[in-house]
Amino acid sequence: MTDPAALPLVPRNPLPYRELIKAVRNLDSGQEVIRAAGGRITRVAIGPKWLVPPLVSVMSPSAVRDVLGRSDAFSERCIVHEEVRHMAGDSLFVLPNEQWRPRRRALQPVFTRPHVKAFGGHMSRAAQVFVDEWRSRGAATTAGADIDLDLACRRITMQSLGRSVLGIDLNERADEIAAHMHVASSYTADRALRPFRAPRWLPTPARRRARIAVAAMRKVTDDILAACRADPSRDAPLVHALIAATDPETGRPISDDDISNDLLIFMLAGHDTTATALTYALWSLGHHQDVQDRVAAEAAALGDREITSADVGRLGYTVQVLREALRLCPPAAGVGRLATRDIEVDGYRVEKGTLVAVGIYALHRDPEVWDDPLTFDPDRFTPERMKKRNRWQFIPFAGGARSCIGEHFAMLETTLALATIVRAVRVHSLDAEFPVDVPFTTVAKGPIRARVQPR
Repeated sequence: MTDPAALPLVPRNPLPYRELIKAVRNLDSGQEVIRAAGGRITRVAIGPKWLVPPLVSVMSPSAVRDVLGRSDAFSERCIVHEEVRHMAGDSLFVLPNEQWRPRRRALQPVFTRPHVKAFGGHMSRAAQVFVDEWRSRGAATTAGADIDLDLACRRITMQSLGRSVLGIDLNERADEIAAHMHVASSYTADRALRPFRAPRWLPTPARRRARIAVAAMRKVTDDILAACRADPSRDAPLVHALIAATDPETGRPISDDDISNDLLIFMLAGHDTTATALTYALWSLGHHQDVQDRVAAEAAALGDREITSADVGRLGYTVQVLREALRLCPPAAGVGRLATRDIEVDGYRVEKGTLVAVGIYALHRDPEVWDDPLTFDPDRFTPERMKKRNRWQFIPFAGGARSCIGEHFAMLETTLALATIVRAVRVHSLDAEFPVDVPFTTVAKGPIRARVQPR
């Protein structure tokens, strides 16, 4: 390894202050503005170092490898995680590496590929419920039925997530939970991205609303935990794994407060990411009827029975469609790491204390990395082409030691739901654009209108 002290600092981005601020706060497309001005690795300085820590934006496969592939030089905990921790307590998402490792080891068995196969039926059945509902609302007519894909996919995901890992039907409180999630995540992301923040003790209206939202969600997770403690046979694998988990060094169990915190984060991330991936995939298919027909034919070949996790091996093209949706609309537009010492990244020096922002959105749309990057093309993800691809070119669930623990769960659930829906109905997208918000994870902004008709 080259001595970082002998390397030049990452070049400073030349954008004017106002434009930099706007780009940094726009977590998805703002990345492309930063890249266009300063390149695929660029330093964003919006104030003196003693007042505002520097930020380095990385958006090339090699730079991403140097950051996500090296847990020895980077801490997961940065300003975003600090804001989440102060609002929602300690959880797997925000724990520093030393505390994170035993918690991850305790929970990993719940989310291994073999284990999540048992969850597949929940997603297929949840999707089928909504297909039947659309038919009853008039989809069986020639005109079809108009729906909001985002709302429908959120409800499908909420039902599946609740039944598969939490042991509760979250749809009973779906609208309430979704509203509170948006308030809390928007507040924490907004504070994290402000160069100057009000003191946490200051009772601003936004902080008050966020605290109310978190308290309401904590009431849900507290109830889930209490129900599982009262009934150890309750089918809630994630909850029981948290109850059974102990620190390998001290042997102490996780406190009930921390269990509730973890459940809250899983409820947020597991719901938003899967729902948005499914919504974007269906919206894309609604604009590409030929691709949609291939997915429908692949699913129809399985017959009229429930599609299960055992069928995923026969849904290769459906998985390609989902991967292309995740490329264009990644669950997280970016992830942050904090440099714990001076380090080399893509031939430059990144100083200790620098926040490094991995721009997943820009990486996935980089014309130097992808041919015709804005075109929806599932054939990018054929097995042959994937074998030739750079490992760090496609990272919808981040990468390295602290990649998303729920990756297998999300991929399986979304694949089964997509096949179940497209086998039964034809989707026609009514909106030319897919607007998004990026408060915490990527979510659809407003209704995503579509017309569904029976096949």
